[in-house]
Parts: sequence; C-alpha cells; structure tokens
Amino acid sequence: MGMHAYGDAPAADAIVERAIAGIGAEIDAMSVPKLRGVVLGGGYARGEGGVKTAPDGSQKLSNDLDFYVVAEDGSSAADFAAIAASLSAVAERWSAKLSVDVDFSPAKTPWRMKHDEERIMIQELVHAWCDVAGLPGKELFAHIVRRAPQELPWMEAARLLMNRGIGLLLASAGGDPGFVARNLNKCVLGAGDAELVAAGKYAWKAEDRAAALGDAMYSAALEWKFRPRPEAPFTRGEARARWLAAFARVMDAGRAQGALRRSVRQAARWVARRRTLGELGTFGRDCTVRVLASTARAVETGSPLSPSLKKDWEIFN
Repeated sequence: MGMHAYGDAPAADAIVERAIAGIGAEIDAMSVPKLRGVVLGGGYARGEGGVKTAPDGSQKLSNDLDFYVVAEDGSSAADFAAIAASLSAVAERWSAKLSVDVDFSPAKTPWRMKHDEERIMIQELVHAWCDVAGLPGKELFAHIVRRAPQELPWMEAARLLMNRGIGLLLASAGGDPGFVARNLNKCVLGAGDAELVAAGKYAWKAEDRAAALGDAMYSAALEWKFRPRPEAPFTRGEARARWLAAFARVMDAGRAQGALRRSVRQAARWVARRRTLGELGTFGRDCTVRVLASTARAVETGSPLSPSLKKDWEIFN
C-alpha cells in the first residue's frame, strides 16, 4: 500500500520509508517462530502522519509509528511472549533513533482478527497498511471482509469514546505538557469520530470526517495533529465539554438502535472477569457501555481516574 505524510513533507516520507526498510530487515533476520507478518498501520500508513518542522526547515515525525503483528493460528502463550520479546528490542532501538515511540501491537492470530473484523482498528488497518516483514498484508488480511465505514457498529462509537474519555482523565491529572496536549487533542478528535460512527456517517479519511462534522473545534484538533505545537488549541474545560456533548449524542443513538439492552450474557461476562457486580444501574449492559458510563461520571464530576475504573478499562477495552 502507498504511504505519505500529511501535506507536503517529503523529508518525513523518507524517514518513514527508511524506518520501514530497516525495521523490516531486522525482523526478517530474526526468523521469529510463529510470526506470520508485520505491517505499519495508523496515521502514517493512511497518509495522515504528523510532521514537525524546525526553524531551519528540517522535518521529523511527530506521531507514534504503529506496527501490527500477526501470529500463526494455534500459537501458544509462550509463542506470543517470544514474539513480543523479540520485537521489544527492535522497538527500543528504533524509538531512540526516531525520537518517537515505535509500537508493536500484541500479536493477533488470523482467527482473532476475523473475530474482531467489525472493530474500527481492524477495518482501518485492512483499508490502509504498509508491508514491513514476513507475509504481505494482502495475504495476512485476505480473510477479512472489508466494510464501508458507515457499516461500523454502534459499539465502536462507545469503545472509541471510552478510550478518549480515559485519556482525558489522564490528561486532567497533569504531568508532561506534551502528554496532556496530545490527549486533549485526541479527546476532541475521538468525540467527533464517535458521533459519526454512532450516526452511520464515519469516513476513512480524516478530511472527509471533518467535512461531515462541520465542527471548528474538530478541524482545529485535526490541524494540530498534523502540525503539532507545544500547546493544544483548546483548554481542558473545552475538551471536557466536547466529550460530554458527544457522550450524550452517542448514548441517544445507542438507545434508538437498541444497543443498551441488558442481557444475562453480558452480566455473566462482567462477573466472570471482575468478580463483582459493579454499578447496579448498568448491570447487564454491554461491558464497554458500563465502563463508558463510569468514565462519563468521572469526567462530569471532575473526579480522578480511580484504580477500579482503570482496571475496568484495561479488562474491557
């Protein structure tokens, strides 16, 4: 698949191309058992990678490089651990070289990817990737049904909003200014994207999503993603208000679509994984919806991210 950074950024394109070639060569040389292939996904594979331009005109990457890992069906826990350990060393070396995080996803088998093929992360991956090592994506993803963006299920809006809400809570705790700015920006983008998914109006290209929303705040966040600066283009309070507005709209769409129904299966899934009933007001609803509801209460009240909510998120994300 083709690859280019957002806008006219030939130097950044060259950096990514060299990184793909170098990382791919290292992985192929290791001959890791049970590893079928590695591809680059995320913004740089979609032609939407961020670029920082220094005063002297030099360019460097500003976003993480997101690599996706596919293991053979039937791989054991030991196989997954060996794959992760091998790629961890590659990630460390290249993160230092590029001054951005080089991330390898936990390995998924073809069966797992097929099971999750309605997930937005899988669909975006199979619509835009760059081959890196092992089998090419054309073979790795041959069994995945490519869907139109408008076909994404409502639950993907809930999951996206949940993740961005957790990021907002983390940003609200303060810390590194760059971390805070990135998470505030992701919060605004995620809020808009979740609204589009819930309304059946999502689009694979960011510029098309911005046009569909007609939202100045979203457009400002998108520009910041592509050309980041030290500070986000809005305050924590503004990001919080945008997220809460999206939460209300997404939940309204969920009710209209019957996505908030309770079931014994979801109740049992929660109890089996958490060994507790959790909030009784949401008992029996999809586990992602329950975590989203708890996240919304924390965002609305300005509460910090509690250990319990963090655990819920880690389990059901």
